[in-house]
Amino acid sequence: MTEVHRRAEETGLVSGASVKDAWERFVQGEDDVRGVRPEIAISWHRSRDQYRVDPHLSEAPVAVAELAHPLEHDVVFAELGFCSASMAHEVAKVGGVVVIADAAGRVLSEWGDKATLSAAHGAGLAPWFCWSESAVGTNGMGTALGTYNPVVIRREEHWAQAFHDWNCAGVAVRDVVSREPIAVLNISCWRSELPAAVRSWLYNAATHTDRTLRTRARDGGAELLAAYQQARARSLDPLVAVDTSGKVVLADEVASVLLGVPSNTPAIDPAVRWIPQLPEFMHAARFASKQARYDPNWSGSTQIFTHLTADEPAPIGIRPVFLYGNLVGHLISFCASDGEQLPQADASSALSTARTRTGSDRVVGVRDNRTVLVRNPEILLAEAADSDVWLSTDQGRLRSAAAGLDKLDNELAGAGFLRVHRRYVVNLNRVREIERRDKGELILVMDDPDGTTVPVSRRNASAVRRALGI
Repeated sequence: MTEVHRRAEETGLVSGASVKDAWERFVQGEDDVRGVRPEIAISWHRSRDQYRVDPHLSEAPVAVAELAHPLEHDVVFAELGFCSASMAHEVAKVGGVVVIADAAGRVLSEWGDKATLSAAHGAGLAPWFCWSESAVGTNGMGTALGTYNPVVIRREEHWAQAFHDWNCAGVAVRDVVSREPIAVLNISCWRSELPAAVRSWLYNAATHTDRTLRTRARDGGAELLAAYQQARARSLDPLVAVDTSGKVVLADEVASVLLGVPSNTPAIDPAVRWIPQLPEFMHAARFASKQARYDPNWSGSTQIFTHLTADEPAPIGIRPVFLYGNLVGHLISFCASDGEQLPQADASSALSTARTRTGSDRVVGVRDNRTVLVRNPEILLAEAADSDVWLSTDQGRLRSAAAGLDKLDNELAGAGFLRVHRRYVVNLNRVREIERRDKGELILVMDDPDGTTVPVSRRNASAVRRALGI
């Protein structure tokens, strides 16, 4: 797709006829998606092949149940409510409605033009109805929950035919630590075009909320460091402080070797925290977060394989850390603990496959209007560029369908890939040479015909040396 065509389509200047024709072919089982934006084509594939959503459903389903959420998510709902109320008058003037939904796509509240609200209620666009992609297919809210950018869904781009009279735009607000969605803000117009300023409205609302979340995450990082120092003064057992997603905030020298991360390098900012390449460790930390959010007195224990304990698992104890009643992370010590044992399905059964784990064997990429399945050995590296992730492969350069480099890094954990830089994940099996520059910087030379070079950041250098045995 040319840049001219892309811009024209995004601004609504391209006729929807080609999209309508593609939709009719696609729902009949064909894969021809000419004239459809790549992100829409990928969403259609999920709607049809993964979620099996009926394209002829007449309205969104009622949400199955009210999902419990952490108290800190109320801050996000309140912030978005304030932003929505401030823009509702402008949206109503163009016949639109503003909607807030939670991470499950369950509508919480809405404001806007009365006539459009009436039409919205007839389609189930109302509180307590579910608009996740798995429930209704491609739509502004559900599809936005799967990406990091504002999403515009125009008329026939909606998966369900009943919503082809709607133009919608949504943006998800994500936890700055886990990168999981918390809520989504959506603007919809019925039988009329979206206002020109819709992207900036959504972007400003998401940015305002994200700023609040980042401040809270840094405060949480500082609290984790303080708790780490207090625990360090009481015990000499190997110790690491992690956030709620399992990313390392600070590790001592022994724990850093076990996890393959730098030692004594504080990371208050969530953007620079380490992701240990140990899936079972990350799983244990995330399980602990789920438990501790609803039971502040919870503590846990389990066993994991580490980089130094390949033949026998190492015991760990997990103790949650809170700030003003909100969970901010955990202190994990490498020693026997009397905390609650993690369930068999979450810990012990996973341990038996730890050493044979190979991760995902394929990655989904996009080229123009085509979805491309790339085998892991064909991938040289993944590179973050703005909000997109690009794959350098034997099939050429592809845009990854993964929403962010962190997510792709997690998907490839245990499959021979390593995060070597804030912007790069590389296939270690495709590294041909390692260059050392004058100031000690490491440069990886890949085995493609062009000899692509990848910089290694200083904080990742020790993990790269260990992984490559240099």
